[in-house]
Amino acid sequence: MKLMKNFLSAVVRIWHLPFVKYGVISIIGVILVGAVGDNSLLAHIRNKQYIGELADEINKYNEQAKADMRKIRELNRNPKAMERIARERYFMKHDDEDIFVLSDDDRSPQFIASDDETTE
Repeated sequence: MKLMKNFLSAVVRIWHLPFVKYGVISIIGVILVGAVGDNSLLAHIRNKQYIGELADEINKYNEQAKADMRKIRELNRNPKAMERIARERYFMKHDDEDIFVLSDDDRSPQFIASDDETTE
């Protein structure tokens, strides 16, 4: 008990030294500002990281837009390119042609149940 009393009296003496109170309160304030709230240092770091991700996404979309603009310019200049896309994507054909579409879909075989009356 005496040890605890001596410890508390030492803490009180230290607390009453000049500028100790202000230093402790300042340190606590800096820690709170750095770790809690919308304007904290942690939130600032998270926002910087999010801004970097958004900048990467903007660059990706800009590159995609440039590629699309190149394709549009090619389609406007070259009628053969328009015909090629119509044939490949929309399966358009001339009157004297036949088109065979080969599917790459991986479909599992469907087994017909033997007790199904509609198959008999």
